[in-house]
Order: sequence, then C-alpha cells, then structure tokens
Amino acid sequence: MVELAKKKQQKPKREVTKRQLSQWQRQKRRQRFILGLGILIIVAALVTVGAGWYITQYQPMHETVITVNDTSFNMKYYINMLKLYGQGQPADYLFFLADEMVIIIERNELIRQGALKLGISVSNEEVNEELKNLDLPTSRDYRDLLRVEMLKTKLRDEYFEHQVPLYAEQRHILVMFLESESQATEVRARLEAGEDFAELAGELSLESISEAEKGDIGWRPKDVLPELLNTSIPGDYAFDAQVGVLSQPIYDEARTKGVGYWLVKVSERGEDSDLVHVQAMLLGSEVEAQGVRARLEAGEDFAALAEELSQHEGSKESGGDLGWLTPGSMSPAFDEFAFNSEVELETVSEPIGDDAVVTTGGYWLIKLLDKDDNRKIEDDDRILLKAKALDEWVSSLWDDPENKIESYLDEDKKSWAILKAIEELEQ
Repeated sequence: MVELAKKKQQKPKREVTKRQLSQWQRQKRRQRFILGLGILIIVAALVTVGAGWYITQYQPMHETVITVNDTSFNMKYYINMLKLYGQGQPADYLFFLADEMVIIIERNELIRQGALKLGISVSNEEVNEELKNLDLPTSRDYRDLLRVEMLKTKLRDEYFEHQVPLYAEQRHILVMFLESESQATEVRARLEAGEDFAELAGELSLESISEAEKGDIGWRPKDVLPELLNTSIPGDYAFDAQVGVLSQPIYDEARTKGVGYWLVKVSERGEDSDLVHVQAMLLGSEVEAQGVRARLEAGEDFAALAEELSQHEGSKESGGDLGWLTPGSMSPAFDEFAFNSEVELETVSEPIGDDAVVTTGGYWLIKLLDKDDNRKIEDDDRILLKAKALDEWVSSLWDDPENKIESYLDEDKKSWAILKAIEELEQ
C-alpha cells in the first residue's frame, strides 16, 4: 500500500515529441545565427573604424616625406618639427614655415652625414646628457636638433679651427654709410675741410656698426668685412686704396638702411575722420623723394611712378594704392599727414622721413688709415671666419651631386601637416 501511494505521488515524465525537439533546435540555431551576425557586425564596424584610422591617421603619419641619402623622415617627424619651431607663434606662422622646415630637415641631416665623413660625431650619451641639462624632451626631433647644434660647435672648434689662419693681410679703415650721393658729397667736402670723421659718422651713418663705432671699424681681414658690414664694397675699396686717401661716394644698391621717405596722397575721406583712402610711395632718400615730387608737380602719373620707383612692396604693384586706412595702420610719421583733416584731397605731401621702415641703396665714404700684410687676426674675427667657413661647407653639401635629397611633400600634404600641427599645439 505504501509503495502504491508513492507511485501515485510521482509525476509522470513528459515525453518530448519530435515536433517539439525540432522546434527547439530551430530556435537554438536562430539564436546562434543572431549572435554570430551581431559579432560579425561588431567586427565589421571595428575593422571599418580601424581601417579608417589606419588610412586617415596612421598611414599618413608614417609615410616617408623626405629622404637624405639613406635616411628617411616621415610625416610625423615633419609635423613635430613644425610644432617645435612654431611654439609660441601665431597659427598662420606655420604656413610660412612649411617650406623652410623642409630645408631645415634636409640641411640638418646633411650636416650630420657630412660631419661623420670628416670623422666628427656626437654620441647618444653626449646628446642625452645635454638634453638632461637643458630639461628637454627626448623625442627624435629634439635629439636631432640638439645633435646638429653640438656638431656645428665641434666642427667650428675642431675642424675649422685648423682651416682658418692665425695671421692675414689686414686693413684699418674708417667708414660711414649715407642715404644719397648729394649728402655723401657734402659730407666728404666737410671732411676734406677738416671736420672729424668720428663725429660725423656717429651722427650721420645709417649702418649700425659704423654709427656705434663712430666710423672706426678697426683692423680687419678682407674676408671679415663683408660678414661685418653685409656688403663687400668697403673691403674691395680698402684693399686696393692708398693709405690716407678718402674715397669718393661709392654707391651700394643692395645695402639696407633704417630710413625711408614717403610721398603720400589722400584721395578720399570717410564720414569718420579716422578712415582715409591713401596712395603712397616709399623712396630711399630725401633727395630722391624731392625729385619724384617735382615730377608729380609737373604732371606725371602717381601710380606709374609708384610702380617704377616705390620700395613699399605691399603697394608697389597697385600703383601705391594702400586702400582705406585707419590710424595705426602705418607709422606715426605717415599718420600725421594722412589723418590731417586740414590737408586738401589729392595733395601730395612733402617727403616724410620715417625711421620705422627699411629701404635699400646708399653711398659709402671710406678712408684707409693703415695696412699690414701679415697681422694676427683678433679672436672675434676668427670666430666670424670659422662661422663663414662652416656656412660655405654646408652650401657645398647641397651642391655635392653624391648627396641625393628628395622631398615628397606637395601643397596638399603640407597643408594637412600644418593643420595637424596647429591642432596638436592647441591641445
């Protein structure tokens, strides 16, 4: 009876029919399919994102953009160099830096390779020590830049030290640089009449060293004078001149000076007196400006003369048209005339002297005080000569046909690099 009662309490087993089993198996397969499809979609999305990142970010960054013989530089390096040189500068500066950066990278690598051929190198340990001393990052761009600076020092102090002589033919000269032939002729007459060269040079010379030294350049080798004065003319004269002879005015068309003369014409004024439409030309001397003003008074065309003679590159091609200006757009000397409401429209100004501009052209007066065919070169001059020898050596590397230099940066790639550099600098 007990067993019968237990049997009655047990639930009967449910038999799974073939139909139910088939339905269950189909459901399982559907779940596996959905799961697999979901995984496939996720993988595809990841692959798409990864491929997009690879194509748009990784691949361009690792693309070779410059080669110097067997050394290559990728886009990331170029961008890092743009950032390094562009730190603290406006974003627009990077667009002006783009082409120069290619030259810097190529030049630095040429120096490294060229120094190695001369047996001069800077070890990684030396670079690491200097990076640590200067508290600089250890990335390749910083390392390369510092290595080149250290190499240049070694080249000057070890290699070119023996290339520059200790003694040379030298001349002791007095010089001054004046703005016009008429001024130089007048000053020469005053010197011949007994006035002091030092006093006049300190007062009138437009070349900074001769002004500061009151004309006395001291004893100099011929190769130093162009480095010192940014022109070969004084040296060429001095090494052919007789002692004690004062030169006639010698024209130098390329030497710059920190002065110019404006001729300004206001063609329109806005309702606000702080807005004027101006035509102007910049000339190299007061005498020239007076001559041009006389031609204008005689009826010659302002625009034509500005295109021919003006040294203001921003307006020369447009006939001197500076457009509409507000105060402060130009120099105070310029503004004083342009924004003077009492000046009648179309009136051409008298020459306006302006020491805030740079113009080219002027006249040298040179006097040879003494000469020595074998005088010891001063230390400062030897430093200049070693720097000159280094520059000439670097130029020779560019000209060496054995050096194979290639840049693969077109305008689109440079623009992309600049935008990336700006983006990273702003982060």
